[in-house]
Amino acid sequence: MVKKVLVTAFDPFGGEKVNPALEAVRQLPGEIDGVAVVTCEIPTVFGKCVDVLLAAVEREKPDAVLCVGQAGGRPNITVERVAINCDDARIKDNEGKQPIDCKIAEDGASAYFSTLPIKAMVQDMLAASIPAAVSNTAGTFVCNHLMYGALHYAEQKCPNMKAGFVHIPYLPQQTTNQPSMAASTVVEGLECMIRAIARTDVDVVVSGGVEC
Repeated sequence: MVKKVLVTAFDPFGGEKVNPALEAVRQLPGEIDGVAVVTCEIPTVFGKCVDVLLAAVEREKPDAVLCVGQAGGRPNITVERVAINCDDARIKDNEGKQPIDCKIAEDGASAYFSTLPIKAMVQDMLAASIPAAVSNTAGTFVCNHLMYGALHYAEQKCPNMKAGFVHIPYLPQQTTNQPSMAASTVVEGLECMIRAIARTDVDVVVSGGVEC
């Protein structure tokens, strides 16, 4: 049973002044339908992001971890299906690191699938008229790195802890020519996802695939 969810969000990166993930996560209530919600700001830095996350996990001992990041250009809230064991950074992180074709964990699997009920999360958002979809790539930047790190830790040390990642669009003030979403809508989407995580033991069976 999920009684506590840890929700994380990255700080601004890539020259941005805000990160929509952090702006939205800061607005979450401390409790949703009896589930405690704790939050944590994560540095957009390879390696360090996982260290900060795991320190929060050790401190809070959540039943589930929902990591949130920005995916500029995507029109929907996208729930990630899989993290791969590869860092291949298109840009530098906030400390100037830019790993290329590097393994995240030498002793880790090639990939880990989210252990959150990703399709139930999407279905709940769609039912609330919030644009949402399953995503089959978390990229190869710090978002994927964090998702992989959370799932690798869970497999090795905390198998009962669910973990996964969700990407959100730009805020309207960040762009004039790309898709965006109001922070209030993102907050509503996060609340829908937390409710789905809390009540879903076995994910729903609905299509979430895409054509190549």
